[in-house]
Amino acid sequence: MGAVTSPYASQPVRTRPSWSGALMVIVLFVATLWAIEVVDVVLGNTLDEEGVQPREGEGLLGVLFAPLLHAGWGHLAANSVPLLVLGFLILVTGVGHWVSVTAIVWVVGGLGVWLTGPENTVHIGASVLVFGWLVHLLLRGLFTLRIGQIALGVVVFLIYGGALWGVLPGQAGISWQGHLFGAVGGALAAWLTADRGARRRRTTPG
Repeated sequence: MGAVTSPYASQPVRTRPSWSGALMVIVLFVATLWAIEVVDVVLGNTLDEEGVQPREGEGLLGVLFAPLLHAGWGHLAANSVPLLVLGFLILVTGVGHWVSVTAIVWVVGGLGVWLTGPENTVHIGASVLVFGWLVHLLLRGLFTLRIGQIALGVVVFLIYGGALWGVLPGQAGISWQGHLFGAVGGALAAWLTADRGARRRRTTPG
């Protein structure tokens, strides 16, 4: 007797989270940042010293920690809303996709700061992720050629495009290097994570 194959067996497994699931993940991520800041305040802000210290051997470890640390409640509050909005927009395409994009931005942004930042400085803050996620959302539609993602990129640009001036040297005490290399990481992530296979399937005749 031949084997029977379910008509549903060949259906792809959906990995895209629900909107509520995406919201829960990004809220938990931002809540974690607030919890870390509480610990930092209790410890007398000593955790802030664990950020990126350009061209210092020990400072290289700051690449791992810098996006989790903030120079006070105002700094964290300023990053929280764009983190929630931009992170959510990436998460609705899949948790795995968000993790990949975040990892690329995290590493490229941190290493860029370590290589180019001024000596005797410490760089902290999740703005590296804000700029990386922003640029990723702006560019990914250009690599996938998906109308919905292109349209979303236009909307995101209209809302947050002005922030891109932050990649240029400006206000003292602001790590424009973190903004710049976070944005570079976002562009790289948009290219590396683009689903070109899906694009070929849509354009192949037959």
